[in-house]
Amino acid sequence: MTEARSNADIAPCLTAVMPVFNEAATLAEVVRVVLAQRPVEQLVIVDDCSTDGTWALLQPLALNEPRIKLVRHDVNQGKGAALRTGISHATASIVIIQDADLEYDPGEYYRLLTPILAGKADVVFGSRFFGGSGAHRVLYYWHSVGNQVLTTLSNMATDLNLTDMETCYKTFRREVIQKIKLEENRFGFEPEITAKVAKLKVRIYEVAISYSGRTYAEGKKIGWRDGFRALWCIFKYNCLRRA
Repeated sequence: MTEARSNADIAPCLTAVMPVFNEAATLAEVVRVVLAQRPVEQLVIVDDCSTDGTWALLQPLALNEPRIKLVRHDVNQGKGAALRTGISHATASIVIIQDADLEYDPGEYYRLLTPILAGKADVVFGSRFFGGSGAHRVLYYWHSVGNQVLTTLSNMATDLNLTDMETCYKTFRREVIQKIKLEENRFGFEPEITAKVAKLKVRIYEVAISYSGRTYAEGKKIGWRDGFRALWCIFKYNCLRRA
């Protein structure tokens, strides 16, 4: 298979799993953009007990759109818990994690799908720090330092050479991600899934993606406490668990 040049070159094969918590301001646009991508066969949206009207907004978006699967948590549990729920509902052959904002560009799905569709990869990470990825919004220096530290520690534990362990855009063959028992409820999902994928000895690729980060005023939710949790998760899932 030759490398796809755009999403238009790829037939429907993808479930996008979108965890949502209080994203009413951006949700309609994100859903529109995701569904406009030809590879998207299914969009699973898990509302993690939003309080800003997100659930009411989702109802008309799903009306007459059979590709959308809506799920709601009655109690807020965290991003990891929402992903666990969403992944269990995935039916397409490939699964990607999609945040409910436009920090990441769904127009770049083809970059993540190509290694899998070419038969070269089972899991693909989209890296914000891999060369040639295009424009990046300039934001928080210490966030980038924290990301580099966590990625380095994760790499030391997994013996992978990733450049961006904390990336949202992780893509999996469905049979790979659905056989992994996920435990983390919040942002610990990233080091947990990286550790568990590494232990499976599957083929992992990394591709360059663009990134347009949000400020906290614009809705960014991850904080320093999540960084400390990520450190614990790197140790827990690499050193305390055999599988």
